[in-house]
Amino acid sequence: MFQNLLFCFLLINGGFDLCSSASKDPYATLGLSNYATTQDIRKAFKQLAKEWHPDKSNHPDAETKFIEIKQAYELLSDSDRRRMYDQHRIIDEDSHFFKQKHDYSRYERFGFDPVEELFGKHFFFDHDISIYHKLSVTTKYFDHTILPKSAKTLYVLMFYNDWCFRCTRQVGSFKKLIDTLEPLGIHFATINAAHEPAVLRKTGVADVPKLLLIMDGHSYVYRENNFSTQKVVEFIRKKSPFQLTKRINDFNIDDFLGGWNDNKVRALILEPRSVTRLRYLIASFAFSDRVAFGFVDLTNIHTNQILDRFKPQLNLDSLILFDEDSIRSIASISMPEIPTQTLTNVITSNQFLTLPRLSSQDILEGVCPAEWSRSRKRLCIILITENTAEHDLARGALRHIALQSGYSSERVRFAYIFKEKQSEFFNAISKGLLANDVLQIVIIWRRDSTHLKYEWVDGSKLENMSDSNGLNDHIINRTKYEVDITVQRLLRTNEALTYEAVVQNLFDEHAQGIWSKWIARLFNIVEYLSDNVEEEHILAALSLLGTISLMFGIGYVMMYFVQEEEESLKAKGHINENLNSKHRRHVPELKLYELRAEKYNGMVRLLKPGCRTIILITDLQSRTKLIPSYHRAIWPYRKSKTLIFGHMLVEKGLSWYAELLRISLCTTKNLQINPRNCVGTIIALNGHRKYFCMYHAKHPESTRGAKRMVKMTKQLLKKNEDPEIGTFLQMGYSDDSDIDAPVLMEDNLLDGLSNWLDRLFEGTTHRYYINYWPDFPTK
Repeated sequence: MFQNLLFCFLLINGGFDLCSSASKDPYATLGLSNYATTQDIRKAFKQLAKEWHPDKSNHPDAETKFIEIKQAYELLSDSDRRRMYDQHRIIDEDSHFFKQKHDYSRYERFGFDPVEELFGKHFFFDHDISIYHKLSVTTKYFDHTILPKSAKTLYVLMFYNDWCFRCTRQVGSFKKLIDTLEPLGIHFATINAAHEPAVLRKTGVADVPKLLLIMDGHSYVYRENNFSTQKVVEFIRKKSPFQLTKRINDFNIDDFLGGWNDNKVRALILEPRSVTRLRYLIASFAFSDRVAFGFVDLTNIHTNQILDRFKPQLNLDSLILFDEDSIRSIASISMPEIPTQTLTNVITSNQFLTLPRLSSQDILEGVCPAEWSRSRKRLCIILITENTAEHDLARGALRHIALQSGYSSERVRFAYIFKEKQSEFFNAISKGLLANDVLQIVIIWRRDSTHLKYEWVDGSKLENMSDSNGLNDHIINRTKYEVDITVQRLLRTNEALTYEAVVQNLFDEHAQGIWSKWIARLFNIVEYLSDNVEEEHILAALSLLGTISLMFGIGYVMMYFVQEEEESLKAKGHINENLNSKHRRHVPELKLYELRAEKYNGMVRLLKPGCRTIILITDLQSRTKLIPSYHRAIWPYRKSKTLIFGHMLVEKGLSWYAELLRISLCTTKNLQINPRNCVGTIIALNGHRKYFCMYHAKHPESTRGAKRMVKMTKQLLKKNEDPEIGTFLQMGYSDDSDIDAPVLMEDNLLDGLSNWLDRLFEGTTHRYYINYWPDFPTK
């Protein structure tokens, strides 16, 4: 009981910690992203501390704000607390979660161990597997951190088990991998396969120890047993995207450097080797959305023009960055082996063109980062254009203005946007007033991810350049003057921008189309099959395909012989090939059952509720004439599943029919019925509810059902020697008249059956109820 109460207390306490953590975001407090480095955190804290220190700020909330800034800095500067916040959103330093070390021991798998109590630790092996424990991650961390970050960062995961002896033998190799590859920009983590089985199912890992490469959300299993650094590096090179290894020579150098219209800076890496260093491939993967990389093999004979043009040192690695100007580089560096950090710093500082296009939300975040502080606001000067060649001059003019501006890139950046591509953004800032206007310049200040303030530049004349044959210096100078005075005014702390808008994320113009996605998915499937399909799998698949092909082949041969036989029969005249296809269609069959002793129970006594049996009474002489007429009358009701149609020979069922009439008349006298007088009668039997309806040509339906039955019975008792059936039937028979009516012949006995059937299904015919169904004669 005490343990349950303690657990509930800890759960509630943890819930309060989580709730309190949800209300504060240390990254937002310092104005940083989740990927901020330690230097970024320290720099942001110093700037905010100077601004909000109570001794230097007169703001009434300065003290509260300063405390929040200090707490956010203390959390993010502590690697353990920052990692706990990233994984669990926990801020409170006194939370019970911090009572456990932030390593593998937080899984509580190293409590009481009877083996260690008896023999001490490392009894079975003396390899230190603590490196696995310290780098262990959970399924949640894998899903929410590793997979999203793998879009720009390579991850190598090691799957292990605490009692896996092969895993312990790979500790040394794994440490060597970390020491070699981590400085290149590859991140490492471990996963305990016994306690995180969900990750195994997602990644397709079957056993341990196993290495897994995570790249751009895709997982690639390293299936070699040799964990040497050389083998793993070859594996990573093999899995690198093919577009990252673009080779540049004298024939395509101009096309490469002049292709900046894709909104990417050009990075040219020159190496005195044919195989590119892995660190350069990793850097090209990390910056692939903003920088296009080209690799030059200086030992190739087709690079002489490149050597004459850039004059690199043949024994060094060189990195040269270009923006829109393919003649003059914006940065270059040459070293025997460019360090990863140096490579990252140089590319990060020059990852945007002089006039980049705001083509996605990521580029907007990089060019125009959000800044909530008025004193440190960042301005972005944006030219509204369309994706036409007529606006190239205007973009060139703004690019010229950007080069001559002299503003710090930390405070002011230039960019342009395609109105038709980013229509939602344009409509938000124009509010529908400038729907048809382009080549307008707007200056924006992003307060956060959705709110921005902006100001339109008055007097912009760039629209007059659309029809010009060159750059007009007067128009450029006039536009530059208007931009300069507006920017200088807006950079003042006490100056506010005029307009404000709420915008959504920009449309990603570089997103893959549907065909590109299908092609990429096809490549992934082929790559997955090449990695996972082994020889026995291929043999099994080939066997299956061979069996299916054999079956189809046999079926084709049989179809061929059937067609040949059919053609032979047609040639002999056994098959009429002029038969219409509609004559071959299946026609629903209307079955007539003969009421006999062996079928009596199924057709009458055991009928299901709602079902009825309709019987025609005939004799041997009249059945050939009456059954066709009866068949035509009941044909419209052939699809009903509640009706059974049949006929009865009066010679076989006369005693049953007489008994049926006697029961309905409630008399004890035996009826001696003339069988010839019964021909042409229709009886509708409801076996479940024990009643019947009767059609008789002479006696039509009336409201006096009992009187009608008495008259019919009297008429059935008469003897008639006339050879023609039905001569006893008189039309218009009544109580007061015995005048003979016209004689009804066999062909006319069922003329009124169709109308009677309509009344039967409408429920207007008279029902004769009985107490029981009489037995049907067996002879």
